[in-house]
Amino acid sequence: AGRERRADGGCAFPTAVAIQPACLGLYCGRTVLSVNGSVETYGDCGVCPRGQRTDENKICRECMGSPDRYDWLYLGFMAMLPLVLHWFFIEWYSGKKSSSALLQHITALFECSIAAIVTLLVSDPVGSLHIRSCKVKKLSDWYTMLYNPSPDYITTVHCTHEAVYPLYTIVFIYYAFCLVFMMLLRPLLVKKIACGLGKSDRFKSIYAALYFFPILTVLQAVGGGLLYYAFPYIILVLSLVTLAVYMSASEVESFKDLLVRKKRLVVLFSHWLLHAYGIISISKLDKLEQDLPLLALVPAPALFYLLTAKYTEPSRILSEGGNGH
Repeated sequence: AGRERRADGGCAFPTAVAIQPACLGLYCGRTVLSVNGSVETYGDCGVCPRGQRTDENKICRECMGSPDRYDWLYLGFMAMLPLVLHWFFIEWYSGKKSSSALLQHITALFECSIAAIVTLLVSDPVGSLHIRSCKVKKLSDWYTMLYNPSPDYITTVHCTHEAVYPLYTIVFIYYAFCLVFMMLLRPLLVKKIACGLGKSDRFKSIYAALYFFPILTVLQAVGGGLLYYAFPYIILVLSLVTLAVYMSASEVESFKDLLVRKKRLVVLFSHWLLHAYGIISISKLDKLEQDLPLLALVPAPALFYLLTAKYTEPSRILSEGGNGH
């Protein structure tokens, strides 16, 4: 309570001052119960409904924005992970025994593409390829469950919600659709075309997917926020390492060796696309005149490997070492 001072210097009767209790916690907020003109009525402090996050006044507001370029690149990276793993295991288990690997690659691409389209269609707004989202402000936005307050150190106020809506859950939905479409399409295809493989080897690429999908789900659940900030560098490092390993395993030492088999060129161009994707993700292409020339660096690792491979061949190093002694 307080006292209002009159114009003549006296004091008026005490008046009650309504003080709304503070909304503790980094992600706790008050939902808007009703709006009467410019006056809003708020509920108790707690968790925000799905599709909302708190503003600077601790009020839950609808996520009305749209993903920016970096958000789409992140979603593209998460969408590529199962596709790349599909291709790897199809190639791994097909080997040289079957000519059906190409058709399986195309089927895997079709499965993931359809899953991505359906995921966008079922996301809000339903029936549109556009999605509404909240802006990612910091790493803690991905881990709101770690910031539930305990005002009296006994009772915990649970305010866990998707502050980065829908970047966290949309990946799980996409993986679920990928798994469903794979189980609907791939077994029938493999059974008909993979005649060159034994019965036990025929479905191994599908069995591998049943292992890596749960792993990808746990990876997103635990490290989604870390992947959001680190995925451009992960792409560059992994693409460099896998390209070097592939060229070494395939004994590619010159440009002539690349031209011998078309498959090697396909693998090379695929790695170049990954390099370009990583560079674009890092630069975000905010300044085209500065960022586009960086794409000229895409062939550099492969060229460096081809130019130096003959000097680093193990047999040559061992023979020169033996001659030196």
